[in-house]
Amino acid sequence: MTTLSVVHQTRYRYARPVQFGEHRLMCRPRDSHDLRLLDTALAIEPAPSRLRWLHDAFGNSIAIAAFENISGAELLFESRFRAEHYPAPAAQIELEPYAAVYPFHYTAEEMPDLTRTVERHYPDPERKVDTWARSFIDSGSACATLGLLTDITVAIHEQFSYARREEMGTQPPLQTLELGSGSCRDFALFMMEAVRSLGFAARFVSGYLYDQELIGAQAGIVGGGATHAWVQVYLPGAGWIEFDPTNALVGGGNLIRVAVARDAAQAAPLTGSYTGTPADFLEMAVAVTVTAE
Repeated sequence: MTTLSVVHQTRYRYARPVQFGEHRLMCRPRDSHDLRLLDTALAIEPAPSRLRWLHDAFGNSIAIAAFENISGAELLFESRFRAEHYPAPAAQIELEPYAAVYPFHYTAEEMPDLTRTVERHYPDPERKVDTWARSFIDSGSACATLGLLTDITVAIHEQFSYARREEMGTQPPLQTLELGSGSCRDFALFMMEAVRSLGFAARFVSGYLYDQELIGAQAGIVGGGATHAWVQVYLPGAGWIEFDPTNALVGGGNLIRVAVARDAAQAAPLTGSYTGTPADFLEMAVAVTVTAE
């Protein structure tokens, strides 16, 4: 078990005072058997006129900040939380015997709840993503399910070049394949569509990355810089298992999950609007620090 402190700061800067619109934040993780929240805090400057919390369709905690008649040249969001992390090592992932070898079928009881996460969400008319995914399967022969997913995870890490992008949104999977590069969210979306083409249920995850090997270091800082994105694949007997194609990681040992969703657009850490011209917007600066206590 490791106790982690996360500070996530997002600052918007404008050329002149603008009217702030409603903003939606996904910053509070959900308590579970592998992540126990100890305390949380959310600071917003200028303070919103109203702040409310809700759970979305996936059970994520959402904060909605409204700014009625509030304007300014800067808008700052800072979320903090402390949590105890109990990640299960990849070696302890245990599947139902029928699911341990690919191909397999989800049960009739599971499929109604998994259907939308098995369906492809992006066009692939020439089946290029399918072809790439199926290159990891020997024609006509079965293979180990976890080994197949691990091979795909590692291949994305090795075959694609990481490129940090500040633009909003996510590249379509075909664009990531053709460019051979992308950000962590681009890789996560590409892997989701690739494993869906093989019949797996997959969903997008937003959160934070830290380095377990730095735990105990004098500075205490084990990760940070920005938010992170990866994939969960549903495996009978094991549940939703974390796969991070950006870093070739299997299991949640280095990953702090905040939000899960069927599509990347549904798991954006922070979205909002302002009233003004496009030229009024100067920059959005994000700073994340993860510290081990």
